[in-house]
Amino acid sequence: MMISNGCPTELSPRSTLRGIGIWSKQARMAAINSLSADVAAQPAEPPQPASGKHFVLVHGACLGAWSWFKLVPLLRAYGHNVTAFDLAASRIDSRQVTDISSIADYFQPLTDFMAALPSQERVVLVGHSFGGLAISQSMELFPEKISVAVFVTASMRGPNYKSRLETSQNLNVPDNRILNINGTTAFLFGPQFLRSKLFQNSPVEDSVLADPLDRPLRIYSQQDKSNVLTLSTCKYGSVNRVFIVASKDNVVLPTYQWLMTTRNPPTEVQEIASSDHMVMMSAVAELSIRLNDISQKYN
Repeated sequence: MMISNGCPTELSPRSTLRGIGIWSKQARMAAINSLSADVAAQPAEPPQPASGKHFVLVHGACLGAWSWFKLVPLLRAYGHNVTAFDLAASRIDSRQVTDISSIADYFQPLTDFMAALPSQERVVLVGHSFGGLAISQSMELFPEKISVAVFVTASMRGPNYKSRLETSQNLNVPDNRILNINGTTAFLFGPQFLRSKLFQNSPVEDSVLADPLDRPLRIYSQQDKSNVLTLSTCKYGSVNRVFIVASKDNVVLPTYQWLMTTRNPPTEVQEIASSDHMVMMSAVAELSIRLNDISQKYN
């Protein structure tokens, strides 16, 4: 499932950036519902790219394509084509966590999309948080279709480094939930954790919206992740990688983000000094500028 629009908007990047702070509850829900409608209506074939670059946005754990609702119009205002995914059993994807037996099934919407891209097209692949694992698999499977992969405070494994992002997180707080769903173990963020850890520098309204939009994430074994994420130097390692550090992240702590970049050095590291874990909410203007610049640099 995906959100996409191949046409640049009529707004300029400058005018769009001026208005990003003005998001009423109604505007937030209208934007999210519009993106969800686009997801449901998409054809099986990927869209033709616009005159700009083609960004593919992959969300983090328990979230969905809706989490990019502030970033999508800013990238489109630059003239870029943007595709954002609901991974399996996320947001409006019809699958349930009990339908998924492996993390490969969770990645399947992205894998199918990348496989269907024309052989000559190259995308800017962006993964947030747990979505870093999904884009890593695509880097291994489709390196020739990716101009640059951007890890936004994301899990970044490598050929010789198996990042255990999820075990580095301070998830043991009272309102986070470990669920047993018909024998399948899953995880779901609680509202207190969302506000105090993920969204602490973001508008309160964004964390309030996130609570009802989140869906449980199946807990995958380290063995399953290792089996699926076998990354090589010749494929995964051939793709340009940029890691964006969120310096105020209370979920993936900055010390751990920097550790990943040391153990598995990317092509480039950038830092957004004011951002919490939800960079696309708390620092969306700066993120859009960084991503646009990255897309031009790694052509």
